[in-house]
Order: sequence, then C-alpha cells, then structure tokens
Amino acid sequence: MKKRPFTFLFTSRKRLAAADTETSKCKKNKFCKHPFYLSLCLCASVAKNIFLKAILVLFFVVWTQPEAKGQQPSDMTIDAATRAQVVDELSKNLNTSYVYLETAKKMETDIRQRLKNKEYDRITSAREFAKKLMEDLQAVSKDKHLRVYYSREKIPVKIKGESPTLEDKTADLFFQNRLNSGFERVERLEGNIGYIDFRGFFNAELGVETVAAAMSLIANTDALIFDLRQSGGGDPAMVALICSYFFGDKPVHLDTIYYRETDETIHYWTNPNVPGKKYGSDKPIYVLVQSQTFSAAEAFAYDLKNLKRATIIGEITRGGAHPGEVVRLTDHFSVPMPMGRAISPITKTNWEGTGVTPDIAIPKEQALKTAYILALNKAMEKVPYGYIKAAMKEIAERTQKELDEMKKGANQK
Repeated sequence: MKKRPFTFLFTSRKRLAAADTETSKCKKNKFCKHPFYLSLCLCASVAKNIFLKAILVLFFVVWTQPEAKGQQPSDMTIDAATRAQVVDELSKNLNTSYVYLETAKKMETDIRQRLKNKEYDRITSAREFAKKLMEDLQAVSKDKHLRVYYSREKIPVKIKGESPTLEDKTADLFFQNRLNSGFERVERLEGNIGYIDFRGFFNAELGVETVAAAMSLIANTDALIFDLRQSGGGDPAMVALICSYFFGDKPVHLDTIYYRETDETIHYWTNPNVPGKKYGSDKPIYVLVQSQTFSAAEAFAYDLKNLKRATIIGEITRGGAHPGEVVRLTDHFSVPMPMGRAISPITKTNWEGTGVTPDIAIPKEQALKTAYILALNKAMEKVPYGYIKAAMKEIAERTQKELDEMKKGANQK
C-alpha cells in the first residue's frame, strides 16, 4: 500500500524552477520558518507524483505575502454549475475515502443542504468558495487536516497506482536534499548536550544517509534536545526511522495507522539495525513542541512520550492525527483527504483534536532554555569528573538566569 503523508497539498509541475528561485529569495523572510511552510516542503518530497513538488513553496509564498497595493490575488469567477460540481465530487470522495464514514455522511448532508438553501449562491470567487467549504467541513468534522484548495492553474489528473518515473524520483531527491531531509541544525551545545532543529519528516527512504549523519554527529553527547517547534507533517516511516536511534536491540511498536477506504492497517516499529551510530535507549531526550507543531511531528512526540523515552516540553500541539492524500475534485479544486487514523499501541487512541500535552507546559519561547537546564542537570549525574560537573553546573546556572530574565520580561508585557 502506498504510504500517505500526515500533511498534504497539491501543486503544478510547470513552475518547479520558479519555486527554487522563490525558495532562495524567501530564506531571508521570517515566514520561511513557519511550520506550514515546512509542511509544504516535506509533503512535496513524500509525494510520489511529480505534480506534488516544489511549487508548494510558491503556494506558501503567495499565501503568506501581503497583497501589493491595488494588486488582486489570482482568482476566477465561478457559477452555480461549478459550485454544484465541486459539492458533488467532494461528497462522493468524502463517502469513499474519509477516515470516518459517519462523519463523511454528516458533512455531505451539511454542504448539500447549504447548496440547496442557496447559501453558496452569493459566492462567485473560487477562493472564497474553497474557504467557505473548508470552514463548513471543519465545523462538522473538527478535522484540521481537511481543507479545500483552489488552484488557478489546471490540476492534472492523477492515475491511481501510477509508479513514479525516473524524472519524479530525481526531482524528489533534489528537493529533499535542498532541505536536508528536514535537519535545519544539528550541533553539540556547550556542556556536551546535543541539539537538533528538525523542520519536517521527509521521505524516509531518501533520507537514510542524512539521518545517519545527523545522529552520528550527536551520538556522543550526554543528552539530546529535539526541537519540533517549527515542524509539521510528513512521512510516518521517517518518524519510525529517527525513533529507531533511540531504542535498543529489540523492535519497539510505535504506532499503527488504519485506512478505511482500503481496510488496511500499517504497523510502525523501530528498526534495531540502522546505519550510523545509535543514540541508545538510556540517555535523556527532550522534545520541544508548540501550539503549531502538527501531524507527523505530533506523532513523534506522542510516541516517545507514551513509551516514556522522552520528556515533552512546550505547549499543547495542534491536534492532527489523520494522514491521507490529495484528491482532485475538478480542474481547479482539490481536497487533502484524511483517509487514515493513528492508533497508539499504548493509549489505543491518538492526539486528533486534543493535541499532545507536554510533560512540562511552558511558553514556546522558554522551551529551549528549560530543556537545556534539565539536560545539563540530568547529564551531570553520570559525569565521573568533578571539574566537568562544575563547568556544567556553571552553564546551567547561567542559563537559569537567562531564563528567569526571559520570564520576567514576559510577565511585564
């Protein structure tokens, strides 16, 4: 069965080169650190069709940039026939593929009734219609993965079961390498604490070497901080691959995903035999999250928390546990369709709608320093040399003062 990413969108092939240009330009802009931006990037890599490539970056650029004065966004005028067609196709696909059939039927009833009551008649903007449909669907389902998108460019028809071409694979590898398989920063902090700033769970098969290199770099540290505060969705297999470095020589059951449409279940386990040097099963790990941490990043935090392998620090996450894929509705409308649901072998449920609750609840801005202090203090317990302990204690005390000042400043606002 084809693996489905936790986050997904559609794109066009024609502007691949332009997307690379825009990516380079936007690195200076703050929105390039937005979790949604990185979700778009990683979904392009996880996707198996050339049409789901780097133009996702361009979509984000357009989506986040304020409109120039007097300049109208790309849009088109739609009529009653188009609205009816979109509702029909959407209803059909919801009933076929949405993770919960009962909820799918409720959504169909709702949007068909709205169409019948002429609630959509006043909407002639394609963008506004997509936005309104999304709001109506989410009002019923509460599913943050379920959206409706409008594309000015014609959306290509995807053939189910079509294998990726050599060109597809080459583009996948190029794009994923450009973003270093999600590893933004990998470093050894003062006091021998490892730190990984991870932005998204890209294709696991394409990222094996990068993961091994990153994990080897921090393998000799005394504790690890894994930062997911700017991370979104992606490949659940990448979640399993990275987690494999944090456990011992026996497979550990991390998660299960059930897909209603195909009545298939996929189990995700750690792999005891991974390339590079493993981090091991004993050294402390601290995972940083915030309110916008989403999807596969939530799965990573949720799995490690339930297995008591990591301490989660930060804010309650966004709450999306339904992976799926993009479904084309018409030439200009599509929907990222949640088709499956995660099932923890420990809790027998997931984080959908509730998010992952951190072990230590603290504002996202204070999460790194908090984790750093905890990591230093914990690591000190196993350091056999007094002069090293003294140095680590000094770092922890200095960081505590910085954190106290940060909290004081936050309270004064």
